[in-house]
Amino acid sequence: MKIVLQHLTKIYPNRNKKVGGEVVAVNDFDFEIPDGKLIGLLGPSGCGKSTTLNMICGLEKPTRGRIFFGDDDVTELPPENRGVGMVFQSYALYPHLTVRQNITFPLENLKGAEKLTKAQMNEKALEAARLVQIDQLMDRRPSELSGGQQQRVAIARALVNRPRVLLLDEPLSNLDARLRLQTREEIRRIQTETGITTIFVTHDQEEAMSISDQIVVMSAGVLQQMGPPQEVYDDPVNLFTARFLGTPAINVFQGTVRNEQLYIGEAAVLAVPGTADQEVFAGIRPEGFVISDDGPFVPELIRVEVMGRDTSVVCSHPACTTQTIRAIVPSDSVSHDAEIIRFALKPAKVHLFAKDTGLRIRTGGKQDG
Repeated sequence: MKIVLQHLTKIYPNRNKKVGGEVVAVNDFDFEIPDGKLIGLLGPSGCGKSTTLNMICGLEKPTRGRIFFGDDDVTELPPENRGVGMVFQSYALYPHLTVRQNITFPLENLKGAEKLTKAQMNEKALEAARLVQIDQLMDRRPSELSGGQQQRVAIARALVNRPRVLLLDEPLSNLDARLRLQTREEIRRIQTETGITTIFVTHDQEEAMSISDQIVVMSAGVLQQMGPPQEVYDDPVNLFTARFLGTPAINVFQGTVRNEQLYIGEAAVLAVPGTADQEVFAGIRPEGFVISDDGPFVPELIRVEVMGRDTSVVCSHPACTTQTIRAIVPSDSVSHDAEIIRFALKPAKVHLFAKDTGLRIRTGGKQDG
């Protein structure tokens, strides 16, 4: 099921009466989610991700804009008529009901021609439980389950009536690190098997990038960038997106372009053909540094951290906007006894951004946007 959001906007009155005015939670959101894809809706806390999800499922009414499922305008439809399955951060399981009863609960409210017999409901519940691999737990109650098992029950309940759209709101945030990894892989498997269009809301960029067909990056209610995860990582349109994606984070420097050369401090570190003289922010991905005996970039070495296959070189530089720089290099390329380290830069891993707008400056000096 294709989902289209047209100029979707949600405005709340400001609860701070002294300040007054309005709070724009989602601002003119405009994008299309292809049929059968898993989309990661990504951004920091308070950026409007959950509000967007709540408008898609019908729990919130848009201030402006329209929502389409395929060719159907569902903007005014109540949640129960949209064919949406929703999985919440808190699982929202009924503690006094068994796993089987929790999963069948949405089926008990069906009426008319859609009404099912008890046997049919049990069959559908077992099918959904098998999909998430908890069919052996049907007679347990939530208190007898681990966090990961409870999350699977919540997913099975959302899937039991084969929704047109599956919405997941921070579904992994209550799990420990190992369970998070396991469960996100299960979500990808389930989505692939069912082919249900799925929107996965998270503030964890690693989660979103690892399982999503496309990611949508938000900030302050505004869509910043949408595309395949690797494409957005490699080709950010602005400084916010560049900073938000990547672990370790991108290193950002105060830089200057003079005579088609990028200067960080007094050193010309990279040729930038066609770029006009100007002050810039220069973003360098951690993997964008190459140890070189005659490299032009010479930061102050703090320490070398061994990580197995790779090594993290921790440095500092007066032009860096943070206290430390992290460069990820092959372990066999750096001496642990080094006192001075010099880097060359990979051009594809260096991004320039306008000082005033934060927009990306492309080759030839043109800004995005």
